[in-house]
Amino acid sequence: MITDFKNKTAVLTGAGSGFGLECARIGARLGMNLVLADVQQDALDQAAAELQAAGAPVLAVKVDVSRASEVEALGRAVQQRFGAPHLVFNNAGVGAGGLIWENSAQDWDWVLGVNLMGVVHGVRVFTPMMLEAAKTDPSYQGHIVNTASMAGLLNAPNMGVYNASKHAVVSISETLYQDLALVTDQISASVLCPFFVPTGISQSQRNRPQEFTTRGSQPTRSQLIGQAMSDKAVSSGKVSAAEVAQKVFDAVAAGQFYIYSHPKAIGSVQTRLEDIMLARNPTDPFSQKPELGLELKRALRAVS
Repeated sequence: MITDFKNKTAVLTGAGSGFGLECARIGARLGMNLVLADVQQDALDQAAAELQAAGAPVLAVKVDVSRASEVEALGRAVQQRFGAPHLVFNNAGVGAGGLIWENSAQDWDWVLGVNLMGVVHGVRVFTPMMLEAAKTDPSYQGHIVNTASMAGLLNAPNMGVYNASKHAVVSISETLYQDLALVTDQISASVLCPFFVPTGISQSQRNRPQEFTTRGSQPTRSQLIGQAMSDKAVSSGKVSAAEVAQKVFDAVAAGQFYIYSHPKAIGSVQTRLEDIMLARNPTDPFSQKPELGLELKRALRAVS
């Protein structure tokens, strides 16, 4: 946990929008040094300008977190400018939907590259730097937060690639928490599991690299339906990204591992775990809102 954020350094990926930007704004108010990483240059430039104007020391770097070499270069730049970071927020993420057998190899490569390997590279690059800092300074406190999703604890239909990536992030985060506890009392970890919150994730295709796009390919019916449902759910979310960002800082200060934007959604997780414990077939995920399940089923079964 970190009890005093002033003059500490935060590394935030996906810092150009959403949770990353809102956490950076809180960091600026708390007097932190900010390392902003994002794949979208214009959003990164805008965020850097805003936070510098707020008085924060800023290092802004365009980074594709799916690329090991770029995250490694980020680590070197952070070390050179600010030294080892205290807070690392592995937050960059993309969304994708559709029936699981309709996702292309490129879909899998892109989503797992950002959502999963982005976290892997952040953990791999920054944890050793933080452990070294803890070894040389008994007062050093560090914390790593990985952004997963409620989709890392549940398995909603028609979004299998995303579910798989976020389940992996929960697993990595829980393991990181346990592994750190074995070797140090100065650094810990948390996992952020937001539900539907208005951010830019439903428009992730804007930053999809050309190499992960099949020329001439069109979205399938299930992918278009998934996109429409995601747009609607995300845009109508009642909890703001700024509120979730505050929950992140509160959790870091309290040493809390699981961070939820919508604690009431945990009932569905309990049902899933009961299914597993009782070897019961998976419960209908729309049992609480059957009209949504009927709408999705009708749309998918409609004759084109």
